[in-house]
Amino acid sequence: MRWLRFAVIILVFAMLQTGLVGIIAVSPAEIRPNLLLIALVFFSIHGNPYDAIITSFAIGFAADIIGPAMGPQMISFGIFGTLLADLHRVIAIRKIPYQAAAMFAVGSATAALTYLLTFLKGQPSASNIYAQLLWTPIYSAVVGPFLFLPMGWWMRIRTRRLSRY
Repeated sequence: MRWLRFAVIILVFAMLQTGLVGIIAVSPAEIRPNLLLIALVFFSIHGNPYDAIITSFAIGFAADIIGPAMGPQMISFGIFGTLLADLHRVIAIRKIPYQAAAMFAVGSATAALTYLLTFLKGQPSASNIYAQLLWTPIYSAVVGPFLFLPMGWWMRIRTRRLSRY
């Protein structure tokens, strides 16, 4: 794993998530893709399983820094990123529809666990939970697989295997 490149891409995604992603928000509910979720799924699918654990918790930490509460997203991103990396050992998640489905499932699961942990912590949570559980993961699943190719190029990871057969 190229850790300096990883740190740069996570910093860029965190800055874009806080500021620039609002431009492509849909509807008055401000539904926008979660770039850190897209990075989580990318590194869980295309990375080494041991590195996926580290990257999952690091991406969750970045999500906590830009979020309202400290801790819940790091725990939920770490757990579900690790589970996705372990699932990828068994089932190959290489095609775009499968990557989108994995992104939707992980996005909904992390949003649900984050909401539960924030509620148990006693801090204010998202006002529109349905947007966090359903619409943000759908938007991320539509946009995410198209960002995998530039992310793979930046990280020097082969995202598609070319074969003659």
